[in-house]
Amino acid sequence: QVQLVESGGGLVQAGGSLRLSCAASGRTFSTATVGWFRQASGNEREFVAAITWNGRTTYYADSVKGRFTISRDNAKNSEHLQMNSLKPEDTAVYYCAATGRGYISTSHHSYEYWGQGTQVTVSS
Repeated sequence: QVQLVESGGGLVQAGGSLRLSCAASGRTFSTATVGWFRQASGNEREFVAAITWNGRTTYYADSVKGRFTISRDNAKNSEHLQMNSLKPEDTAVYYCAATGRGYISTSHHSYEYWGQGTQVTVSS
């Protein structure tokens, strides 16, 4: 079992930065693939980024590549999403997710554990 709690969302102007954090509890976090998804109002939940258990492999949606960076600290049971050069279209609720699968999946159906979400709003 893994419990996830996000923090760090807020309101920022276009071009600004935010750093989302996800605090995890549960012994299996260090072996889990973890990722971030987002859901804008009226839209389906979409993949943002993910990282394997050892941090060696990361994968990003094309829409955030070069602007967002995912990282994790297994010693602190946490993961982070550094978001730079934010755009109004990045506005959404951001969710931290984890899966026991040993590979990265861009499908939200592949992730068993979810946080409650944190709102990110980017003003133009």
